[in-house]
Amino acid sequence: MAKGTYIGFPKQDLLDIYNAALAQIKSGTVVTSYSDSGTSVGKALVGDANERAAEAYFALSQLEPENYPERITVIRTDWKGLTD
Repeated sequence: MAKGTYIGFPKQDLLDIYNAALAQIKSGTVVTSYSDSGTSVGKALVGDANERAAEAYFALSQLEPENYPERITVIRTDWKGLTD
């Protein structure tokens, strides 16, 4: 569930964050690390790609609800075979 982390960001920044998160989800690369002959370089992103995409979409839905409608999670259950 989104917490509103990006509320107040400009629309273009939100779209950039959302698209970058989707690209990372598709490519499977979120954290990179490199080490060679005593040189070490690492990069870690704040939050995972799924979380960033959800946060950006939530902020977009608050900014322009007509263009980015709220996503509704549907939970289905099967009540067959219930016993007391």
